[in-house]
Amino acid sequence: EVRNAMYDPVSTTRASLTPHDDLGPDEVGEPNFVIDEERRDWLIKNLGVSFCRKIGVYPIPDDFILSVVIPVYNESKTIHEILRRVRAVPIRKQIIIVDDCSKDGTADVLREMAKQEDDLTIAFHEVNQGKGAALRTGFKHAVGDVVIVQDADLEYEPEQYPELLQPIIEGRADVVYGSRFVGETHRVLYFWHSIGNKGLTLLSNMFTNLNLTDMEVCYKLFRREIIQGITLKSNRFGFEPEVTAKVARFKLKDDHGNERACRIYEIPVSYHGRTYREGKKIGVKDGFQALYCIIRYAFGD
Repeated sequence: EVRNAMYDPVSTTRASLTPHDDLGPDEVGEPNFVIDEERRDWLIKNLGVSFCRKIGVYPIPDDFILSVVIPVYNESKTIHEILRRVRAVPIRKQIIIVDDCSKDGTADVLREMAKQEDDLTIAFHEVNQGKGAALRTGFKHAVGDVVIVQDADLEYEPEQYPELLQPIIEGRADVVYGSRFVGETHRVLYFWHSIGNKGLTLLSNMFTNLNLTDMEVCYKLFRREIIQGITLKSNRFGFEPEVTAKVARFKLKDDHGNERACRIYEIPVSYHGRTYREGKKIGVKDGFQALYCIIRYAFGD
């Protein structure tokens, strides 16, 4: 079941993307802005790109569209807040939510949203299949230039989208991974989870010949033709090692028709991890499944 599948972000006018209440000029005479995109453009024009990068303001082309794929399972407590934060990011975007047969009322919340908020594309699984299956469903509906994976649990910050997008927008990258282990703010939690993540990343790197620091991170961004050109099979958290192995092998055509590998970048991301009492779902079984997927997809599809 899919709601609002025909929503077209291309036809959305800039003035309708992120409306504000009456915003008057500030003390230094800043102009009156209707939307955040106008504020961003004014800052870049008057302060310069280099300075704006230092204060976290990044240029985004007017015709650029970001497809945000949000797999959801039992997230009724956080779904409203994550959507508020995703919508607040000053980028033209397509928001795709895939409910994986939630049991806590999340599906009912989303069905009500679908009636009132036509900027959302919402798909419903009749049987719980796992994060990987939910992402496959979401990727099929993506129409944006770039596709990003966004969990619904508030562990990651959508406010970092503009920075994560820069290597792709600037033509330097085809895929961008976030990393929780190279310098940004993170909540201190489980030692053995950290060791497990780093161990799985190391093993994945050995088979893919990449030098990632955080293969298991949620924030992964792909040019749309790449993620839709890969056949994914893992239903649960095996998605992370599978997509990493397949991206490492994926070939693109350059301007001269020659094949080349994907250019992959990493950017630090903040991480506000949950405890199991707070709703964290990944466990030891998923770690063993990730290990299996690393070895399985190292040698083929």
